[in-house]
Amino acid sequence: MRTRLTTRSARLVLAAAVVTALAATTACGPEEASESGAAAPSAASSSAEGGKGETHSGDSASASESASTSGSRSSGAAGDKGESSNGDKSGYGQSCGTNDLDFTVTWEAQPISHYLVTAKAKSGITCYLDVNTPSVSFGSGADGVASPVGQGGEDPVKLSGFSVAYAGIDVKTTEGEGGKQFEHVIIATTEDDPNPAQVELPDAPTVDKPIVTNWSTKRDEVIPRVI
Repeated sequence: MRTRLTTRSARLVLAAAVVTALAATTACGPEEASESGAAAPSAASSSAEGGKGETHSGDSASASESASTSGSRSSGAAGDKGESSNGDKSGYGQSCGTNDLDFTVTWEAQPISHYLVTAKAKSGITCYLDVNTPSVSFGSGADGVASPVGQGGEDPVKLSGFSVAYAGIDVKTTEGEGGKQFEHVIIATTEDDPNPAQVELPDAPTVDKPIVTNWSTKRDEVIPRVI
């Protein structure tokens, strides 16, 4: 009887050990699953990060391409503007710069002796003499600057094609033999024009306190007189 009880007790202990072992194994299973499961999200995260990297790379390429296209357009626009500014000057409304015009100076004996300036727009240019009186001087000294007398002219004068504008110059308004001789006259459409024209005179007159009239489309309106 004691032997059976001992054997039974031994079996119960063994069974309990097996149950404990199974319980331990069962308990370890979720941990292993958890560890295994933790690796999966890590891989997914890497994949997502990789996806982000590809997206950023694509976005960078698109941005680069867009910037390249934008740069090309900007360059083209600048080029168009440059061509418009330097090449085509046929637009209406622009002011005449000195380099837009061709000048000639002739000697007029009647009715009062004076020099006649004729201004004509260069081929393909239409412009306006917004400043009605030309800037005229002889040499670089202040005493060679012609004073405006405000005679004649409409404001502004339009120049295009065969149309011309006239201005009259009296190189000597003083009595006696004073003055200096000059072979050229400096003409500009405005006092601050950076490209004045140096025009050869038909002779070498003596200049002393010169005067100049306004621009006009009529020759008889630009005969300079001291007022």
